[in-house]
Amino acid sequence: MSARTNAPASTRTWRLGDLTVNRVGFGAMRLTGTAPFDGGVPRDRERSIGVLRRAVELGVNHIDTAAFYFSATRSANELINRALAPYPEDLVIATKVWPARDPSGAWWWATPAQLRGQVEENLRQLGRDHLDVVNLRVPPSRRDGSIGEHFGALAELREAGMIRHLGVSHVTSRQLAEARAIAPVVCVQNPYGIGAPSEDRSLLRHCGELGVAFVPFFAIAGSGREAGPAARDSETVYAVARAHEVSVAQIRLAWTLRQGPHVLAIPGTGDPDHLEQNMAAGNLRLSDDESARLGSLGR
Repeated sequence: MSARTNAPASTRTWRLGDLTVNRVGFGAMRLTGTAPFDGGVPRDRERSIGVLRRAVELGVNHIDTAAFYFSATRSANELINRALAPYPEDLVIATKVWPARDPSGAWWWATPAQLRGQVEENLRQLGRDHLDVVNLRVPPSRRDGSIGEHFGALAELREAGMIRHLGVSHVTSRQLAEARAIAPVVCVQNPYGIGAPSEDRSLLRHCGELGVAFVPFFAIAGSGREAGPAARDSETVYAVARAHEVSVAQIRLAWTLRQGPHVLAIPGTGDPDHLEQNMAAGNLRLSDDESARLGSLGR
């Protein structure tokens, strides 16, 4: 598959198994607070609901969420349920399991036997009788270890009809191969963006060869990760943004989408204006020279 395509990303789609999604989706993490996971100020509930509804109006039919996306007074899954149920027929909701947080916010990691409870929690919160896509999110401590036992437990839940499709998150190429030997994998959700190391670039290309969607997170935030966009950016990124009269975030998103037709975006925001900008980035055309200059950063 070519990584040179330059048609507007928002007019192209990709299939997650038998589900067709638009390539610019939406990440729900930032709906619950201004600083996820660290007790930040909660978002206004009605505003978050409005952002979700507006996202669907703008063409989003792929939403990424998790039961552990919650703050003291907000739950991403509850907000999605409130905003969008009864759900549009073409809406695909992807969630992730293995990590979890107790009511105090403390993290814990599920055993294979506990994954069913995490899947059921997502089903209850979202008001669904099955989950469209469930990603197995691998903990940092397992980056070099086997994920077979956990992925096998999810494969059993897929066979039972609780899950339609499976994906993996924060994995290595070897772990992807291990999962694919157990059950079909429709997507890989890993950190990726301008300045990504060679190992990550290689995995993105490999997913394209396999026909597996690559769903980058932190494509906009970069080194800022959960805290949001990094405070500093390369002058090259600023120069390209100025040339197009758009934000640095839009350039980062447009460049990431340009890495292949199998690349899906899930930018997250609780701000209506930022939502509009993220969606517009899907139509942003970068020249071959601009794309190459941006791609050389960090190498």
